[in-house]
Amino acid sequence: MSDREPLDLDVLSSNRALGRLTDEDRLAVWDILDQLAFPRGTVIVRQGDEGDAMYLLLEGEAMVERDGLTLRPLVAGDHFGELSLVGHARRAATITAARGVRLARLTAARYRELVTRAPVVAGRLAEALAFTLAADLVAMTDRVGLLLGDRLLPRRTEVEITLGQHTQLIATGTRMERLVPPDVDGDLVVAGLIDARPVSLHAPVVSDAWIEALTVSSTEGREVFRRSASLLALSAIKRAAPGVVARLGPSLESARPIELGEGAQLSAILDTARKVMARAIASSEAFREETWTVEEARDELASAGWEDAAVLLATWRDAAVPLVACGPVYALRVGPVVPHAGLLTGVDLVAFDGRLAVTFGPLGTRALPGLTGAQEELALEARVPRFGGAMVAEQARWQAGFGLTSVGEFNRACITGRVDEIIRVAEGFHEKRIGRLADDIAARGGVRAIAIAGPSSSGKTTFNKRLSTQLEVLGLRPHALSLDDYYVDRARTPRGEDGGLDFEAVEALDLPQLREDIRALVAGATVRTPRYDFKAGKSVPGGGAELTLGAEGVLLLEGIHALNPALLGEVVPREQLFRIFLHPASTLPLDHLSRVSPHDVRLLRRIVRDRFRRAITAADNIERWPSVRRGDLVHIYPFLGEADAVFDTALVYELSVLKVYAERYLLEVPRRHPAYVTADRLRHLIDQFVTIYPEHVPPTSIVREFIGGSGFEY
Repeated sequence: MSDREPLDLDVLSSNRALGRLTDEDRLAVWDILDQLAFPRGTVIVRQGDEGDAMYLLLEGEAMVERDGLTLRPLVAGDHFGELSLVGHARRAATITAARGVRLARLTAARYRELVTRAPVVAGRLAEALAFTLAADLVAMTDRVGLLLGDRLLPRRTEVEITLGQHTQLIATGTRMERLVPPDVDGDLVVAGLIDARPVSLHAPVVSDAWIEALTVSSTEGREVFRRSASLLALSAIKRAAPGVVARLGPSLESARPIELGEGAQLSAILDTARKVMARAIASSEAFREETWTVEEARDELASAGWEDAAVLLATWRDAAVPLVACGPVYALRVGPVVPHAGLLTGVDLVAFDGRLAVTFGPLGTRALPGLTGAQEELALEARVPRFGGAMVAEQARWQAGFGLTSVGEFNRACITGRVDEIIRVAEGFHEKRIGRLADDIAARGGVRAIAIAGPSSSGKTTFNKRLSTQLEVLGLRPHALSLDDYYVDRARTPRGEDGGLDFEAVEALDLPQLREDIRALVAGATVRTPRYDFKAGKSVPGGGAELTLGAEGVLLLEGIHALNPALLGEVVPREQLFRIFLHPASTLPLDHLSRVSPHDVRLLRRIVRDRFRRAITAADNIERWPSVRRGDLVHIYPFLGEADAVFDTALVYELSVLKVYAERYLLEVPRRHPAYVTADRLRHLIDQFVTIYPEHVPPTSIVREFIGGSGFEY
C-alpha cells in the first residue's frame, strides 16, 4: 500500500482484530491493502449490495444505517465488512461518510495473495477476525438478555413444530420464513400463524407450536398485504415531502384513500412518492418490527406529528409497545406486515378526488368477486361515497368539536366524565339526520315507495322504525313490506358457485309476485301479502298481512336488493321511488396508518346480536363473514349510484358498549378453529376502547338492535 503514513500503523494497532497481530504481521497485511478516500455524504457500501471486501477507517467518521435507522458511528480504527470478505455476503448495513474519510480496503483477491505469499500471516489474520466476530456475538447476546430479561431467554435449543400433517424438531429461534413455502397453490404467503396467532415471516419460533402459512387468499392475509402497502405509501410520501403528515382513510376493496392536509402540492408529491415506492419494491426494502417502551414510543410518535397514537398510549395496558416501521415512518403494530416491499407487486399511488390513494393491485384484491378495478371503484367512491359525503363530513365536524378525533382522544373524553354527553350528542345527530331524510321525502311529494338497502348488521331495522316515526310526524303513513316473505320455494332457489343455495341472489325472490302486489298497492288496492315458511322452505300465498296504502301511505321496502333497479322494474315510477343506502361509515383512527374498519364494526354487531339472540357462536359468524362480504360486493355496492341518500349508522361510542359482550363471545372461539385468527384480532381491537356499560344507551339507539333492550318491537 503506497503513501503509508506513520499514524496509519498506529490506527492498525488500535483495531480490535489487527491489534492482535505482531508488528511484523501487520506490516505484511498493510502491503496488501488499498487506500481510498471519500467526501462527506458518500455511500461507501449499501445495504443489500453484494461485496467481497472489508474496510478499515483510517481518518474521519462514518455512520452505520440499517433499514433507514441510524445505528452507530464509526471512527478511526473501526472496521466493517469482514463477513463479505469471508463469504461474499450481501451487505447487512449501509455505511455513509459523515465527513471526509480515508479508508484501507482488503479485497478477497488480495487476501488470497496473502494466503499464497504468507500463509501463516493469513491464518493469524483469519483467527483475529474470527475472535472479534465471536466477541461481538457474545456481546450481542448479553445485550439481548439485558433488554429482554433472563426469564424470556430460550431454555431449549430445539422445539417441536407441526406443519400440516408433519411434526419435526427445529432449532429454537428459527424464523417463520424458513418453515413455510413462498406460496400455497399459487397464493402469495404474506405471514405465518403460530398457534393461530398471525406473525410476520421474520418472527422466530421459540416454543412447541403448530404453524401455518397465511396467504393473500384469506381475509386476514389480505389485511396483512393491505397494511403493508399502506405503510409503504406513508413512508414514500414522508420521503417525498418530509413536512407533510399523511393519514390513511377507510379502506375500499381495491384501494385506500390518503389525506395529505391543506396546502400539500399533490402532483409533485405523487410523482416523487411513486418513484420512491417503485424503488422500494424493486430493491425489496425491509419492513421492521420493533418493541419500544411506552415512553419511547409516545415521544417518537408525538415528534412525528402522530398525536392520535401518542394519546392512545396514555391508556396502554402494557409496559412495551409493538411498532412497525418502513424507512422513516413508525406506526403502531396492530398486526404483522410482509418482511419486505418486494412482495408488494402491483401496489401503486394514484390521484383520487383531490387526495391520493394507494391501490392494492391484483394481489391485494384477490378472491374478491364483483370488482372492476381500483380506478373504477375510486370513481364510484368519488361519485357516491360510502365513506365520505355530507353526513360523514357533518359527523366528523361535531366529533372534532368535541375533540373526538381518534380512539385515544375518545378514551380520554370517557375517563374525564363525558360519556353521557357524548352519547346524547351522537344519538341526537342520528335523530336530526333521520328527521331531515323524512323532510326530503315529504318535500319531494308523491313518493309511494322507499327502498332501503344496506349490508348485514347496518342497523336497517331500527333505522326503519325511526324513519317511520319521523314520516308519521309529517302526516305520512308508512307500511313495511318484508322482502323475506317473497322468497321462492326452496326447490326453485338458485345455487351459487359453491353448489349451495344462494338466498342472496335476486332470483331467489318471486319478482313477478312482488311487482304485482306493489303495483296493486300503489294503485290503491288492498293486498293480502304472502308469508314464507322458512322451516318448510315454501311460500304461503295470502298467508301474510293485509295491506292498503291509502292516499298518504308509503311502502317501506328493506333488503339487500333494494337499490337494484331489477327489483321493481317499472312498477313504481322513478319520481315516486326514494332509495336509501345505509351502513356504518365513520370510524376513528388508532394512528395515521390504522383505523377501525367499518366492516369490523358490522361483524362485531353481528357477533353480539346473533350470540345474544340466536345462539349463533362467534366462530360460526366469522366463518360465514367472507360469504356475507362477497354478497355485499355482488348485490349492493354495484348499485350505489341508484341511492338518493346515504345514511351513516355508525355511533362513535358503540365499540365501547359492544366490548362488554363481544369480549367473552370472542374468547369462546377455540384456538384450533379457523375463525380464531379473526377473533383474536377483533379482541385486540376492542381492547383499545374504554368500556361503556349498556345502561347508558337509550332504548331507541341503533346499538340496541344488537345488544337488546330496544324500545321498538322487531
